[in-house]
Amino acid sequence: MTEAKRLQSTDRPSEKGFSRYLASLRYALYVITHPFDGFWDLNREKRGSLAAANTMLFLFLLTYVLKLMYTNFQFIMVPIQYINVYQRMASLALPFLVLCLANWALTTLFDGKGRFKDIYIGMCYALTPYVLIQLPCILLSHVLAYDEADFYSVLISFSEIWCGFLVFVALMEIHDFGPGKTLISIVATVIGAMVILFLVMVFFSLLSDAFSFFASLYKEVRFRLS
Repeated sequence: MTEAKRLQSTDRPSEKGFSRYLASLRYALYVITHPFDGFWDLNREKRGSLAAANTMLFLFLLTYVLKLMYTNFQFIMVPIQYINVYQRMASLALPFLVLCLANWALTTLFDGKGRFKDIYIGMCYALTPYVLIQLPCILLSHVLAYDEADFYSVLISFSEIWCGFLVFVALMEIHDFGPGKTLISIVATVIGAMVILFLVMVFFSLLSDAFSFFASLYKEVRFRLS
């Protein structure tokens, strides 16, 4: 085998993987316009990918932060000097992952068919309208006058409602539920996520108290032995 053929053969897997990544990323546009068929194929035909889902989640978090930092002050009032980018991203990413975990755990009680990976990918793809609409709205906020704020608000609300509808359809197709069962599972998921977050907060609170107790005990023993 010549050197050129050897290099060509080693490049093919990476090129194929990147092409599949781009195809799965573009497939998000089909999902948001044909949600029922899109999410069914996303799960059953494996049209999506974990890499594309991670990209959509990152773009969602990035859009949220850019919206807070660069939207015209006439439409949103946020003290930019106090914004912690990583904290803001974590404040959305953590509840998002907890919701995926809670849905996976609770839907087993409803005979759900989706795995955690399927739920995560579907939820990430459902965030696409948020990025496609709210990212241009950041620039649009610097063009519109304050009297035209209703148009801006309609676009923002439309993107959020669209995302909510896509999440509903995604969970319905992933778990093969009917609309009523999907609604019940979503309510149970929200309650379950709140319970998980509460237990995590209690755990870290007890852990902090225990650490403080042993630190004080160590200082006391050290003081008496010195």
